[in-house]
Amino acid sequence: MPSMTLSRDDVIVGVDTHKDQHVAVLLDGLGGHLADLVIPATATAYAKLLAFCLEILQSPGRLVAFGVEGTGSYGRGLAGFLRKRGYEVREVSRPPRSGVRRHAGKSDTIDAEHAARQVAAGVVTAIPKTADGAVEALRLIKVARDTAVKAQSATMITLKATLVTADDELRGALEPLTDHRLIEACAALECVGAPTTPTKAMLHVLASLARRWLSLHDEVKSLGWHLKQQTKTVAPRLVEAVGIGPDTAAEMLLAAGDNNDRIRSESAFAKLCGVSPIPASSGKTHRHRLNRGGNRQANAALYRTVIVRMRWHHRLPSTTSTGALPRGSQSERLSAA
Repeated sequence: MPSMTLSRDDVIVGVDTHKDQHVAVLLDGLGGHLADLVIPATATAYAKLLAFCLEILQSPGRLVAFGVEGTGSYGRGLAGFLRKRGYEVREVSRPPRSGVRRHAGKSDTIDAEHAARQVAAGVVTAIPKTADGAVEALRLIKVARDTAVKAQSATMITLKATLVTADDELRGALEPLTDHRLIEACAALECVGAPTTPTKAMLHVLASLARRWLSLHDEVKSLGWHLKQQTKTVAPRLVEAVGIGPDTAAEMLLAAGDNNDRIRSESAFAKLCGVSPIPASSGKTHRHRLNRGGNRQANAALYRTVIVRMRWHHRLPSTTSTGALPRGSQSERLSAA
């Protein structure tokens, strides 16, 4: 949306979103400040903002687009409200700390104006995820499972660290056990009476941590089953490919979103996942460097998939006779895969 296609009668809206309230700034097509408005983060207030924008708009002008920060968090409600009513919504990132923000200052109004100017200049082209379908359900399942896995790992670490301070007899009996047997043994410990002494408190805490781990283990298994079923339903061909499991498939689907038509090409998806090479020279020299941006979770999932396929997929010349990866830089191997 180049600025040369806009007229003074057009209106562009930038919105800086927060948990309790949003700040909107309206600009005309030539960048002039028209108005600003502070609204609560409620559906009623969204309707008020839209009515205010239409009131400012003069014929034959257009309400060109809304540039909204945080369309995946605090701005999700506003973005969905506007999208359902047929208005164009663009996802705007916050100003860089070392650039625009440092020179222009920091306030909600300044950030909202920055969002509007980004849209007017045609710099912002990202279409927000709709987050209203099967992929959004998959995201929620994955959030619950990932946090349960993290809590389970933290519980095991805490249990082992606590066991180090136990008396020699108890420590000698439990430390040699494997993780699962350790959990079973600790869960079976009994503390008779209140844990008022170090010995009783040790038994009580070890049993409590072990039972917590078992509860989280059941939760992870249940959520993992739902994750597997959901990925099979949403993308059956993806999970059938070699080296792609439910976690990897889920990361790819989450990167694309429910409205994956917002990604225009394979190259655009590669850039979104941070696997597109970036030009790093000018003149007669042609060099590229690795992309350190993009969705890092999707990038890590792609990396794991490539490594597994290079090692195990029979169609790819993946390994040497010793089972090691072939020689060459990491970027060359990933590009070849």
